[in-house]
Amino acid sequence: MSPNLKGALFMMGSMAGFTLNDACVKLLAADLPLFQVVFLRGVTTTVMMAVMVWALGGLNFRIPPRDRGRVFWRTVTEIAAMVAFLTALINMPIANVTAILSALPLTVTLAAYVFLGEPVGWRRLVAILIGFVGVMLIVQPGGDGFTIYALVALVAVAMVTARDLITRQLSPETPSMGVAVITAAVVGVFGGLVSLTEPWGATDLRSIALILAASTVIIAAYLFSIMVMRVGEISFVSPFRYTSLIWALILGWLIFGEWPDRLTLIGGAIVVATGLFTLWREQVTARRAEQNGSGNHGGNDARPL
Repeated sequence: MSPNLKGALFMMGSMAGFTLNDACVKLLAADLPLFQVVFLRGVTTTVMMAVMVWALGGLNFRIPPRDRGRVFWRTVTEIAAMVAFLTALINMPIANVTAILSALPLTVTLAAYVFLGEPVGWRRLVAILIGFVGVMLIVQPGGDGFTIYALVALVAVAMVTARDLITRQLSPETPSMGVAVITAAVVGVFGGLVSLTEPWGATDLRSIALILAASTVIIAAYLFSIMVMRVGEISFVSPFRYTSLIWALILGWLIFGEWPDRLTLIGGAIVVATGLFTLWREQVTARRAEQNGSGNHGGNDARPL
């Protein structure tokens, strides 16, 4: 199996894991309060992730002093993204939310250009603008299919974008998996504190199974996303991130009986097409930068926990 094929399979596995996690949470939220779900999943995910990283010998929480403020704000934006994303997820079709989240490569590229001064040519700027037209077709402001939760999904996109900008500024000495474990723990604690303000629902075997499943697949998704960076060419494997939309369409239809309307499908196609173009142009720019002796790095645009 070639490195590119391995990378493509890892990327598709990562996207499948994130989308399966979304489906599990959406099913759980039908029976349990949202923040009870966040707490239970957060505790389970933190324990499983910490044990896994410790077993691999990579559990390290030593964060350089200059990065501690950044890690704090990264965690704050992660919590905000999580609340917005899950609120939208339990109130909208899963494919609609996933289609809106597919704009992340566009928003991260634009924000890096505006706030970090990273080079973005006119072609990518035009593609980003066209991509935002696709987002508007999904959101449908003023149309019959409009829902306030589509705007909440856009807030999630903004928060994940902010999180990725902060992540770009972390120094190489900051341990990635240590930050991931800290974030998962803080998200779980936050969910537990907020859950005290609402009555808890009774958990049964089905709920426990879904919580374990959600924790397992989201850890697998993050593991696959790390493995992607170690095999294959980024320019080849990056487009496979959009398989998340295919998974969302399949799971939405099979589990929830949902199917997006025509405008949403057209908007999703535009977002994916412009995202693919943006990723391709980013690789062209990266190759030029390498030839000139400078680096270029991209964001992970992963889902919120």
